[in-house]
Amino acid sequence: MARQRPTRIVIMGAAGRDFHNFNVFFRGNPDFEVVAFTATQIPDIAGRVYPPELAGPQYPRGIPIVPEEELPRLARERGVERAVFAYSDVSHLHVMHTASRCLANGLDFWILGPEATMLRAPRPVVAVTAVRTGVGKSQTTRRIVSLLRERGVEVVVVRHPMPYGDLRAQAVQRFATYEDLDRHDTTIEEREEYEPHISRGVVVYAGVDYSAILERAAEEADVIVWDGGNNDLPFYRPDLHIVLVDPHRPGHETAYHPGEANLRVADVVVINKVDTARPEGVESVRKAAQRVNPRAMVIEAASPILVEDPGAVRGRRVLVIEDGPTLTHGGMTYGAGVIAARKFGAAELVDPRPYAVGSIQDAYSRYEVGTLLPAMGYGPSQMKDLEATVAATPADLVIIATPVDLRRVIRLDKPSVRVSYELEEIGRPDLGDALDHYLADLLEAKTPATRRPVPEEGEVHPPSRPPGPEVPTWPPG
Repeated sequence: MARQRPTRIVIMGAAGRDFHNFNVFFRGNPDFEVVAFTATQIPDIAGRVYPPELAGPQYPRGIPIVPEEELPRLARERGVERAVFAYSDVSHLHVMHTASRCLANGLDFWILGPEATMLRAPRPVVAVTAVRTGVGKSQTTRRIVSLLRERGVEVVVVRHPMPYGDLRAQAVQRFATYEDLDRHDTTIEEREEYEPHISRGVVVYAGVDYSAILERAAEEADVIVWDGGNNDLPFYRPDLHIVLVDPHRPGHETAYHPGEANLRVADVVVINKVDTARPEGVESVRKAAQRVNPRAMVIEAASPILVEDPGAVRGRRVLVIEDGPTLTHGGMTYGAGVIAARKFGAAELVDPRPYAVGSIQDAYSRYEVGTLLPAMGYGPSQMKDLEATVAATPADLVIIATPVDLRRVIRLDKPSVRVSYELEEIGRPDLGDALDHYLADLLEAKTPATRRPVPEEGEVHPPSRPPGPEVPTWPPG
């Protein structure tokens, strides 16, 4: 007998993948009624409404966004029958604990796959994703963009969503200038991803409706580069899928969702940070990649660290500010800033935790991040809390190790130096080989002289790996 009403569902998310899954699979689908989105990971995204302008005529009042903790109430009071899991960079154990809670509340548990959620693009797509947050996607994306432009290719970057403000206004966003960042009231988290591309003259698209974004981006690009967020799968079906693994976190490549799925479908696996990782960590992730995806091209890369004024670090008591998501749900307890502090002779890493205020204090209570400060900046109130925490911490110098120069967006009352890092491949094959191999037809038409033969199996040039870390006891205790 035919079902009399649509299946009532909740989409469990974190203001990104959840909205995309709704837009491409559930919007306008009469078989389903989306009762609510639930929210986690990102502060202050619950309590909003997914607007009717984006939700479609089936939802004239929009769709409420509520904390994930309300799922049992929704199941009980609203007759929800199914939960759709739609966020990333969580352990497999977390996913199954969540599934167990759903089952205990009488719900089916769904994870939508690539066939249901990836959009096909009218232009070639190069996707850069990872097995965990903080592996080096952004610098890899910048490297890919530079290589494509050297080959005469027009490139547009499409960034994984970070819609933490007015969803109506953020449906389709195009960033080409610093003024665009101000006009869209971008947060620190957004600026960290957009600014480095804009400074190189590269257009970035982001937002909520990735079908509409794809139409716009395809109008001005030969190739679309998908700049992934967290360890999520791409929203667009890639012609070349590049996945980063982290030798500082060996074992994580097959222990987190959906990072393992990325690794299993990768065309190219980049082992990043080999210049600061232990050799056994590098070997561990290499073996894991070969075990689960033996067909993938494997590239080794370094992330050399540059400091504005290395002499300013020596002998100083320093406060290190690192990328927020890398430290929180990314699970790292150190990064480029800590490595720079140790390398250039800082007297002490000042612990900011006793001086944290507001949302920064909340972050410390939820995550174990060590003696450094996560650059939490999902909105104006968090940016003020970050500024106040820096002011209260008794340090001689602030080391800024975030992708965006924080001095552009918050006031620092202390001297500061900035740490930067770019991707540097080691040996062959390299990312140029990957582009020339997987996008051969396009690049042949553009600049045939730039193409190089990819080394055959067994002929890969051995990587000329740089010396290991100067302090061989990472992570620092």
